[in-house]
Amino acid sequence: MRALITTIAGTLAPVTAFAASGLSEDNSGIFVWVFLGFCALIVVAQIIPAVLLMTGMVKGLVSVVKEEKVGVTSKS
Repeated sequence: MRALITTIAGTLAPVTAFAASGLSEDNSGIFVWVFLGFCALIVVAQIIPAVLLMTGMVKGLVSVVKEEKVGVTSKS
């Protein structure tokens, strides 16, 4: 998990530096871009558990369907 956070922070740092260097036309300061980067980090951190939860739900559903299918075939 620490490696993931370090990777994301390492990716966002240069983007923040370029945004604060005056390349943008909206006159947003460095703190605005750091705040937006932090918000994006929170969103990504919430997406990871959601994807794991969805994967677990699909695996559980598939196992129930397989179990019912095996039960129906063995009773016939």
